[in-house]
Amino acid sequence: MKKHFGFDQFKGQQEEIIRSLLNGDDVFVLMPTGGGKSLCYQLPALISEGVAIIVSPLIALMKNQVDAVRGISADNNVAHVLNSSLNKTETKKVMDDIKSGTTKMLYVAPESLTKEEYIDFFKTVNISFFAIDEAHCISEWGHDFRPEYRNLKHIINKIGDAPVIALTATATPKVQDDIQKTLGMLKAKVFKASFNRPNLFYEIRPKVNQDKELVKFIHQYSGKSGVVYCLSRKKVEEIAQTLQVNGIKAIPYHAGLDTKTRSKHQDMFLMEEVDVVVATIAFGMGIDKPDVRFVVHYDMPKSLESYYQETGRAGRDGGEGYCLAFYDYKDIEKLEKFLASKPVAEREVGLQLLGEVVSYAETSMSRRKFLLHYFGEEFDEINGLGANMDDNMRNPKQLIDAKVDAQFMLEVVQKTKEILRINDLVNTVMGKESSTIKNYNIQFENFFGKNNDKEDYYWKSIARQLIVRNYLVKEIETYGILKLSDKGKSFIEQPEEFMIAEDTDYKKLLTESANEPVQQAPAAFDDVLLKHLKELRKKIAKQHGIPPFAVFQDPSLDDMTMQYPTNLKELTNVFGVGEGKANKFGKPFVEFIAKYVEENDIIRPDEMVIKSVADNSSHKVYIIKSVDRKIDLEDMAEAKSLSMTDLITEMERIVYQGTKLDIGYYIDEILDEDQQEEIHEFLMEAENDSMTTILKEFGDEYEEDELRLMRIKFINDIAN
Repeated sequence: MKKHFGFDQFKGQQEEIIRSLLNGDDVFVLMPTGGGKSLCYQLPALISEGVAIIVSPLIALMKNQVDAVRGISADNNVAHVLNSSLNKTETKKVMDDIKSGTTKMLYVAPESLTKEEYIDFFKTVNISFFAIDEAHCISEWGHDFRPEYRNLKHIINKIGDAPVIALTATATPKVQDDIQKTLGMLKAKVFKASFNRPNLFYEIRPKVNQDKELVKFIHQYSGKSGVVYCLSRKKVEEIAQTLQVNGIKAIPYHAGLDTKTRSKHQDMFLMEEVDVVVATIAFGMGIDKPDVRFVVHYDMPKSLESYYQETGRAGRDGGEGYCLAFYDYKDIEKLEKFLASKPVAEREVGLQLLGEVVSYAETSMSRRKFLLHYFGEEFDEINGLGANMDDNMRNPKQLIDAKVDAQFMLEVVQKTKEILRINDLVNTVMGKESSTIKNYNIQFENFFGKNNDKEDYYWKSIARQLIVRNYLVKEIETYGILKLSDKGKSFIEQPEEFMIAEDTDYKKLLTESANEPVQQAPAAFDDVLLKHLKELRKKIAKQHGIPPFAVFQDPSLDDMTMQYPTNLKELTNVFGVGEGKANKFGKPFVEFIAKYVEENDIIRPDEMVIKSVADNSSHKVYIIKSVDRKIDLEDMAEAKSLSMTDLITEMERIVYQGTKLDIGYYIDEILDEDQQEEIHEFLMEAENDSMTTILKEFGDEYEEDELRLMRIKFINDIAN
């Protein structure tokens, strides 16, 4: 081990695992990411006679492993890949090296193992053992099920007798059971390392102002590495762009990109040319970057295994790792609809896995305790390592004693003869009919709907707590039917204190926040600074020979007194200020504000205006190009299905942000020189540029649209 891997001592249970495998035992290894799984088969492969066959699900993953093994050996032939990417000559070379005994590790895809020519070849060589990496792919309950993995035992039997080592970083007890059954490893020695990652902090936030929250969060980690996971490719591209326009070095990564681009983006992240990768789950397997400081789930994943595996990419070096996930029950409902088209068995599995995600997102208990319980591990949420490292433990919610309701729920399970799943149990308590309830005539029982005075999220919370605390047991084989444990039966006879935290009603929270008026800015702003800025505006307007409103409008000054921008980049986040405006007039303003902030010890708000990527509703580019080509305004409005008033509003937005828009060619068609001059002269002397002021002066002589267009021309000519 020292010679090839450079280690003086083993980590955790590695030595025991390796000795068991060398003794000819079947071995099952459950070890979280970063625990040192690969050494458990690489070291014995180098020691043993013959070649070890290592089954791996991804070509990229195999290549990384082979490169790593070749890097520690003098002979490149020590490890090979055998998969569909090789041509005939390359395949022959691999087989010759195996026959000569120089190859100790052969990485294969499960599909390659099924080829008869390969099976016949393997029968003729000495195989030291079979290693099944990412073994959770065998189980339909796993988060990355691959049907071709199900046949592995059958193929291994065909090839010949050799020990099997199965390894995975995420497996619940049911997945573990499924793997062992499928591989015929029921007598295997099982080694299970703790799944606790004490350096990771877990937080769930509701999806409210999500993009703004995301940008603010990432700005706190400026210059540090992070991963943002989204469920769809389209969302990956959108979020990557949003981060880019808000000054974050981010790149997209998903299976829709060509191999070259994916590889390039992966390398850019590893080489720290960019800080953030926005990705689908296609990203991450085999990525060994130790200093990822945060992992954000823009959407909740489809299973807790996925969540655990993806959050596990943070803080592998033992340093800080912040795991933030945004949750909205509507996303879960979308995933449930998607499952509706699947075969019954797959649908049931998918729904149960989603149910666990909801439970985790909505729980108010220690998230670490919840996660570890899911993986079959007990955790002391008071004294355990990392006990205070989640939002629920840092900010505990109000506790209530739900003893009576917990007892009632357990009684319902008992009286219905343990046939209900969690949703049917909640429906029974609340008096809502479902097909299961009708099938068993539960709607006629005296306890049906007896406690319908509380919301369903409250009852679901109690049901989840009863499961987590082992009063109820979810049956694996029957897709989540609830059974009473001995502890649960005792509770019915002799109930005891059952403290639960009042769960957040996420649906209610999201509805309320959606109905809140969007505040453009706080009501209070810095009056002293505003006075100074108005004086400065007047001075600069005088220097340029233009009215003050043509420099910055009043709403822009108001916003400056709340955001305190101290550089030009920050100034472009102020209401009504684009790059053009900032570059032309901004420097004295940001210099004055910076000095003012320093002299008055002002703590600047971390609130920021999030720039969004130009969406399809914005016609800015089209308007600018059309004006450059001197296209008639009526034709422009018709082409974009806009009214003339809407088109003028869009144009006003463009010029007030400092962008050039020369509509003189159109105005020359509708107003003569004298008319234009009198409006221009009035605006040069006016106190402000409000339409009320302009209409008061010219409303009897001109149409409002004509006056608005003249105001656009005026701002364009003198301020931009």
